[in-house]
Amino acid sequence: METADCWALLARASAVHLAIDGDGRGPTVRPVNGVVHDGALWFHGSPRGEKIAGLGRPALVCAHENVAEIPSHFRDPERACPATTLYESVELRGVLEEVTDLHAKAAGLQALMRRFQPEGGHAPVDADDPRYRSAVRGLLVARVRPESLVGKRKLMQDRPLDHVLPVLAGLWRRGRAGDLEALERIRAAHPARPVPEFLRGPDGATLCCAPGPRDAAPAVALVRDQYWIRGSSDETLAAALAGSAAWVCARPPGGGPGDVIATARAISDGRRSAWIYDVAVAEGQRARGLGTALLRLLLDHPRLRAVERVNLQTRDAQRFYARMGFQVIQLQHDAMRREAARR
Repeated sequence: METADCWALLARASAVHLAIDGDGRGPTVRPVNGVVHDGALWFHGSPRGEKIAGLGRPALVCAHENVAEIPSHFRDPERACPATTLYESVELRGVLEEVTDLHAKAAGLQALMRRFQPEGGHAPVDADDPRYRSAVRGLLVARVRPESLVGKRKLMQDRPLDHVLPVLAGLWRRGRAGDLEALERIRAAHPARPVPEFLRGPDGATLCCAPGPRDAAPAVALVRDQYWIRGSSDETLAAALAGSAAWVCARPPGGGPGDVIATARAISDGRRSAWIYDVAVAEGQRARGLGTALLRLLLDHPRLRAVERVNLQTRDAQRFYARMGFQVIQLQHDAMRREAARR
């Protein structure tokens, strides 16, 4: 793994494991809530206990993230051998050192607050603030600066395509929480960027079953001026995309995260009912079958494929949706709506 990716894993890990040299008694291993700050891994704790005994000694910080568990039958109907786990892991080695400068301690504590309470709701931690002076002096703040930082990524990047494609198809079929994100991470890590059949769009376009944060702004740009969007801010539209049960997009040939030429999303309970929203194709990409390919992917999404009733509303695209099996219906009851107060 590249150094930046190692730091990114340490930064997003909900907890890391700290192993301290036990001075002949074997290592002491403890989970800690850490934060990446000023080129080191920082954490805080009580001024008494095992961490104090480890100050000044070699330390190892480990973070591990399981990406997906791959069952053997994704690739072989009989043998157990292909079963494996895909993951990323990082080891940071250095010396456990206490931070004694009060302003540096306060900065480290404030970094921890930003990490674990990002919404704020508190006065900034300042060593000169009488509200924090005693706490800053009394808490242990420690860090491990990297003497070495090594990351390992196992995402099938060294496997041939005939091994990778069945796994991508298996993740799509299984559709558990995290499977679609894992599918896209495998594709991104593989040098050949394999495109399974269900993600192939017309004219070399590629479909994406798990768009990420970088895709939100260009997707919002496609829908913000559509007739069904009434006064919603870009922030609201981006939050709607991220909060949808299913969101898919399309990329141009050779495109990557942030390149979006079509988007569609849905909300769903997974079994009884789903609603499709915000289907949009970039103006220069229409009438090529891209909308059909994207809607087909959305309808086969794990959160929609078993749903009994998929709904949508349109005032001008009935013929398009009819080709996908949709029918015009008359509502049996009066529709009702409650508008949230504008803030």
